[in-house]
Amino acid sequence: MHYIKTFIVALLLALLGGCAFWGSGHRAQQNGSVVDYLYPNAKQAPMLQAGVTQLRPPVRVGIAFVPGAGWGGALSEQQKTQLLERVKASFAKHAYIGSIEIIPSAYMQARGGFDNLDQVARMFNVEVVTLLSYDQVQFNDTNVLSMLYWTIVGAYVIQGNQYDIQTMLDASVFDVKSRKLLFRAPGTSRVAGNATMAGLSAKSRAAQSDGYNQAVDQLIPHLQTELDNFRERLKNDSSIQIRNKEGYQGGGAADWGWLALAGLLAALVYGKRRRAG
Repeated sequence: MHYIKTFIVALLLALLGGCAFWGSGHRAQQNGSVVDYLYPNAKQAPMLQAGVTQLRPPVRVGIAFVPGAGWGGALSEQQKTQLLERVKASFAKHAYIGSIEIIPSAYMQARGGFDNLDQVARMFNVEVVTLLSYDQVQFNDTNVLSMLYWTIVGAYVIQGNQYDIQTMLDASVFDVKSRKLLFRAPGTSRVAGNATMAGLSAKSRAAQSDGYNQAVDQLIPHLQTELDNFRERLKNDSSIQIRNKEGYQGGGAADWGWLALAGLLAALVYGKRRRAG
């Protein structure tokens, strides 16, 4: 009888220990904001840059991740480079794009502002920079199966922990000299699954990486659409002027020589309307 009482007490203590994990949750986040990077001292939303932006095809483009903060370790520098290579391929398909440089994270200063962006542009000899901002949130929850995991079955049989990782990427394309946002393209993903307590760390790290890859999968077609839309918008946008670099003649259906003429005509019309007003 004494042994039975001891067993019951031990079982109750184990159940109470298991209940401490039942329904508990944990949230972690890492993010890099393009607004925090470019406007570190802004007390209100920044205004869009006015004035005329001059682009000179073939345009030299830089691509970089915005500096950020968070739990760390979700993406190594090598993984970041692999993601940036995929974004680079989207730009490389367009004849009006010249060299494309991937900018390592070490050159991007947290809250560095346009001063840092100017330095990076000079160092890598680029005129336009695509900044990838990101926001990844991970939710971990321990459900009732964790109680069984702790008290009855054992470590590697029943998966009691759940993870849900939501990722957002945004590619913002800036002309460095005029500091004007030319266009942007988003991408999102959600990766969820189950893991034992012992395997949660490894599985969630893999899921974090998968989340970024899936978000890039969605971002790339949006970026292609925005690149095409931007090319069409130049025909009527008087705030952007196109002047080819010496020796560049354009090519294909999107001949930039014709676009330069269209941009010049639009600028003349815009100036005439302002004088008339």
